[in-house]
Amino acid sequence: MDFAFFIFDKPLSLSFLYLTTFSLAIAVISLLVLTVQITFFVLLLYGLKKPTPAHTEKQVPVSVIVCAHDEEENLRALLPALWAQQYPVYEVVVVEDRCNDGTYDFLLQQTHEQPRLKQVRVTQKPEHINGKKFALTLGIKAAQYEWVLLTDADCRPTTEHWISQMSKQFHPDTEIVLGFSPYQKEKGLLNLFVRFEALFTGIQFMALALLGKPYMGVGRNLAYRKELFLSNKGFHEHRDVTGGDDDLFVNRHAQKRNTSVSLGKESLVVSNPKKTVAEFMYQKFRHLSVGRYYHLRDKVGLAAVSVSWILTWMVVVPVLFFSPWWKTIVIFFFVRIILLAMVMHKGSKKLGDHFESWKTPLLDFIYSIYYLVTGAKALFAKKVKWKV
Repeated sequence: MDFAFFIFDKPLSLSFLYLTTFSLAIAVISLLVLTVQITFFVLLLYGLKKPTPAHTEKQVPVSVIVCAHDEEENLRALLPALWAQQYPVYEVVVVEDRCNDGTYDFLLQQTHEQPRLKQVRVTQKPEHINGKKFALTLGIKAAQYEWVLLTDADCRPTTEHWISQMSKQFHPDTEIVLGFSPYQKEKGLLNLFVRFEALFTGIQFMALALLGKPYMGVGRNLAYRKELFLSNKGFHEHRDVTGGDDDLFVNRHAQKRNTSVSLGKESLVVSNPKKTVAEFMYQKFRHLSVGRYYHLRDKVGLAAVSVSWILTWMVVVPVLFFSPWWKTIVIFFFVRIILLAMVMHKGSKKLGDHFESWKTPLLDFIYSIYYLVTGAKALFAKKVKWKV
């Protein structure tokens, strides 16, 4: 009887053991995933608590550079905002990049009316270099001042003190200044998510820069020394890569000693958001695709954050419904949610871009889907076009 009981009970005992081991393994994985996320959010909060870099009172001359491809309408709105800047010495260099609209005639007229405007025309580009990088290179070479301040034609400074605020970080030992560029607030869930994604990205690279770990910037609001650009052969290393004229340049040359950040509402440049999901997703896919060229340490760190974010919603949440350790996992999960909301709240205040942080939990889930779709596509894409 005892022998028979042992024979028939053994498969049942093994099944129970396997099930328990599997359940424990999934619970451990879930806690590790949440720990990665919690650690990262705590790191961002710590970075946001770092004091704002000291200002320099010396106002050095600045060359504002804008590349424009069929951007007449946007330039008609941007240039008056640039002429209104309260700054003693600056010029605006607009690179008219193979335009098919009325940009050339408009700029030609403006050069007669505004002595600060310099027009650079591109009629054709070499085959071996990306169009935006070629145009920007010509603009930087044409700049007469040492500090170049970059933005896009569809952007708008939020105040007349944008150049002034950015220039306050032009210290003698500084070569790169990172600015933040949020998207214009509009109605709808897409716009809400676009603003959420831009703000979180801004918080991420600004907080890490404050911690002495700069890894990227955005060309809509970015300044660096002309000499830094020329002495490193500009975009030569990634001249044929679509995009990356901003974040790849910063990733290659930004260091703790030579990089500063400009924070606050007066240093913001607002950009027009994409109007459709397809346009937005392709824009972000294009941005993420250049991440493969980052330094290895940055790729590993960013991959850990993105993968753990995806697993939080794709693995951790389902585990809550069957794991015996669900209470512990729930505690970690809600700590993570609270920390993310705190990051968005404190980050929006620090960067000067008001955001409805109470909407974070919904956007948190959507962000995991966004990461999964765009990240996977960017990882396996061989060739990236500028537009859909």
